[in-house]
Amino acid sequence: MELNARSMDAKGPDENTRQRNGILKSPSSGFIVRGNGAGGRRGSLYANLQLPAKPKRPHIPTGEDMNEEEDNTHNLTDTEYFPVDIVQNVLNSVKDKGHKSHNIFCQLDTLKTFMGNWEWRETARWVKFEEVVEEGGKRWSKPHVASLSMHAMLETRKMMMEGSLLLDLDIFTMGEMADALLDHWIDNDHLDHKLRQYMRDILLRKHKHSHNPRPKEEKKEAKKMESVASTTSLTSMNSYPSSSDLEGLVSQDYKPNSNFMKKIPKGSEVCNIMVGELDELHTPIIGLIRLKEARLLEGISEVKLPTRFVACIFGPRGFTNAREVGRCIATMMTDDVFKEVAYKSRNISDLIAGLDEFVEQVTVLPPSEWNPKIRIEPPQKVQSQMHRRMSSAQLLDYKGDDDDEGGHGDDPTLQMSKIPFNGLYNDIKRKLPWYWSDYKDGIHIQCLAAFVYVFLGTFTPNVTFGGLLGQATDQYMGVMECIFAAAVTGILFALFSGQPLNILGSTGPMLVLETIIYNLCKDNGWDFMPARVWVGFWTSAFILLIVIFNLSALVKYITRFTEESFATLIAIIFIVEAFKKLFEIETDYPVNSEPDKFISTNCSCIEPNCSALLTTTVASVVSSTPVSTVTRNLTEICANITYKESMNETIDWLNLNATECVDNGGLSIGDGCNPPHYVADVFFFSVLLFLGTFGIAVALKDFKMTTIFPTFVRQLISDFAVLLSIILFVVIDILVGINTPKLLVPEKFEPTRSDRGWLINPISDKNPWWLAIAAAVPALLSVILIFLDQQITAVIVNRKENKLVKGVGYHLDMFVVAITVTIHSLLGLPWYVAATVSALAHVNSLKKESECTAPGEKPQFLGCRENRLTALAIGVLSGAAVFITAVLKVIPMPVLYGVFFYMGFSAMRGMQLVDRLFLFVQPIKYQPDLTYLRHVQLYRVHIFTVVQVLCLGVLWAVKSVKAISIGFPLMVLATGVVRKMLECYYSQFELKYLDDLLPGKHAEKPDDKEKIIGRTSEMFPSLDSPAKLKQVNYAFDEPPAYKSALTNGEKKKPVFFVDENEESKINNTTSHL
Repeated sequence: MELNARSMDAKGPDENTRQRNGILKSPSSGFIVRGNGAGGRRGSLYANLQLPAKPKRPHIPTGEDMNEEEDNTHNLTDTEYFPVDIVQNVLNSVKDKGHKSHNIFCQLDTLKTFMGNWEWRETARWVKFEEVVEEGGKRWSKPHVASLSMHAMLETRKMMMEGSLLLDLDIFTMGEMADALLDHWIDNDHLDHKLRQYMRDILLRKHKHSHNPRPKEEKKEAKKMESVASTTSLTSMNSYPSSSDLEGLVSQDYKPNSNFMKKIPKGSEVCNIMVGELDELHTPIIGLIRLKEARLLEGISEVKLPTRFVACIFGPRGFTNAREVGRCIATMMTDDVFKEVAYKSRNISDLIAGLDEFVEQVTVLPPSEWNPKIRIEPPQKVQSQMHRRMSSAQLLDYKGDDDDEGGHGDDPTLQMSKIPFNGLYNDIKRKLPWYWSDYKDGIHIQCLAAFVYVFLGTFTPNVTFGGLLGQATDQYMGVMECIFAAAVTGILFALFSGQPLNILGSTGPMLVLETIIYNLCKDNGWDFMPARVWVGFWTSAFILLIVIFNLSALVKYITRFTEESFATLIAIIFIVEAFKKLFEIETDYPVNSEPDKFISTNCSCIEPNCSALLTTTVASVVSSTPVSTVTRNLTEICANITYKESMNETIDWLNLNATECVDNGGLSIGDGCNPPHYVADVFFFSVLLFLGTFGIAVALKDFKMTTIFPTFVRQLISDFAVLLSIILFVVIDILVGINTPKLLVPEKFEPTRSDRGWLINPISDKNPWWLAIAAAVPALLSVILIFLDQQITAVIVNRKENKLVKGVGYHLDMFVVAITVTIHSLLGLPWYVAATVSALAHVNSLKKESECTAPGEKPQFLGCRENRLTALAIGVLSGAAVFITAVLKVIPMPVLYGVFFYMGFSAMRGMQLVDRLFLFVQPIKYQPDLTYLRHVQLYRVHIFTVVQVLCLGVLWAVKSVKAISIGFPLMVLATGVVRKMLECYYSQFELKYLDDLLPGKHAEKPDDKEKIIGRTSEMFPSLDSPAKLKQVNYAFDEPPAYKSALTNGEKKKPVFFVDENEESKINNTTSHL
């Protein structure tokens, strides 16, 4: 919350201060000067601010660790006043369920007149941020952060100390509450007993809410009145009876705001704040009431929720601070810690300590640099309040919200173990309780959108990969095999894997490996498919060894440096391949780049010489000429010509075009016989489909950030962004009617080659016996490829940023991959591993945000919908694709290339590497407020980025050069070596922000420990070491700060204490100046 420090009003006498109930208010400073009254000490002035250090806020421990009870009352006149420790004591001492805190909805009602009668009119409300009723009373303002003045906060504190506090009041109606409050005011001389009936009538007046229109009768009567008195006194007040509905009956025109109720968290309670100005009062009065149990006082609150707190603030006419005091109370009631204090306070001292602790946390804005009329926009993310709930001892071990060292070294699931299968056992034990929920959590509309998007994003690469694999292996494995492999792998991995959010697919290095194995078999005359089965068996055996000895725990050494280098490379490959495939359309449908160039139509047809009856073909006769020929035997050509002549069909050889000439066996000669065929509209229309699909998908995905339509509609459109984009441009393609290239899928479920079946026999007469053993050599390379591709992708998916709650399963994933490799080898299918971009697309499409958000509160990222249904449906539909070719063949390939582009683009969004690249072209004053820029010098950030980009370039080069592309996994490992070498130049503190820390490393500033120890010894000299300090719990034990520290025989004074006597002496000595 921002606190606006406005200059204080200097109303009243110039020199003399006004004393009221033992409280003195300085006319010049606005600070509170305490006299002999309760809570004050003669000759002292408090500003309620501790400087220079901002203390941390208290903590509510979960364990029952209270060893001794403390006195419930705290003397605010102690020599050293620490509200943090008092609040900590309150939060830990009160544990009964009756004082358990709830979410609070605050409503501020102001006393207004209508038709000469008083009424309570709703003017502001808080769920988390403040909303006020705009002029006219029909429109609520945009939610904003409350901006309070320091003067109002000090006035609130003073009034709370002087006012009435009724705790755990057991009432059922508003009338009972009014009677109790008025009795307390009169007993404490806050209110003249003559005003009791009048004030009771005021308290029970009807409450007018902005969502409820006035009855027509009231509107008609209001129009007849020429004017409405702006003020009403006790004598002039009409004797209309008060609104008795507040004493048990409900007003007929009262209707709760059910729409707004959806914005309030379940289980919330109400804090009603009523402020007003009355001519009959001469001094401000306040009454704070906490009910023993929340009661439903219908007609008061805008929403139908039980009321737990009521604050009544009245002042004389012109006391404008009444509303500001009400705003201060409402803002504090929506604060997490003060709300706890309000529920658990035992007396006024506890409540004042909570207010003082709240003030210690505020930020003051200079009046010359800030306009309090500006409404502060709610932040994207509210700061965590964890540090505010910790005791002094706990704060020593607290690292802060942004001080997470990251990495996977502290992950207990990745600890090395010498027990065989220990990792696999723990993974199964961890995932088994979540197994059925993995299916229940998948029953959601968002999962349907994710399924369609990821299916189209993975099916098309499988088809493309199948075409390339078929060319590399002489069609032993083609498109049909890749589709079948996607189905088998997808179903098995979705059912039994440890991380079903991973999507398995084809990768470039695996294509290179398959090509090497095929060429090796072809050169030696071996049977390829049986030999490949043995390679698969050895690969599965090596993977099982990794599972047995828990070697998957080595992924904890993979840091963000390697993860983002690998993921960025794969994303760039997707984007480059999308553009590459797009421009390949121009090859099949060329564009005339020289439209002014003359295209010749000179083409003649020569009749074949049938008199010779040569046995050679026309093609062999004219093979030396660069013209089109026919490859049929001349005898057959002449027989066909003779047959047509016998049927009185003559051939006009001179007027035949090139195609007709060749069909009839003639010879076409001329430079116009084969003119180029230009189809310009296909390529350009494909470009429009490509860019349109990508652009609309991005726009609709970000549509949830806009303010158009309700939140539910925006979220639904965002979830189905890619699907809506695909449908839109498929319809456009159909309506335009241009023959763009379409997705081609095999129509029959059969192997690509007719001479092989679906089950491969590993024994072949063409292969020597020792080949089964030698297959272990290429299997080693295959294991490295599979392990790195699978585990790096799994590490990226399991990052803490994704907030996954169902645990990881690195060992179980590898075990399932070993089984799928064996099955694919026997079925003659390509081996599939985790596809990084597809997995990231799956995770991003399943991200969920908070639905019930307070007005103004930005939706918070809650995690992902971890389920198995989406991956299972993708696998099933991949296998059934041959049965839905009628639907798939209408999808233009440019649209799918646009989906590729979107997948690569979305995978790169949010990567720290991409953010750091933009820093090179951004002026310093426009650079975003990134955490690592606060702690690492900019030039060192740039050096780190350059090193990472160089590693990315090397990976791209190795991947692109076919001769060395098989070494790509080794280069990925090399990035980990480079990351280790960076520790020679960067400190662990810097690497904590730029990257993750390796296991066993800890980030700590060199002088941090010395500063903490030094500060500890100064604050608590009785403690010899920080270790002893950690054993003290200031919530339950008396802190050393409470003990009177004597300095030269005098008590030590608080840091914000000002001795008024000493100040008067100085003023007297300088009065002559």
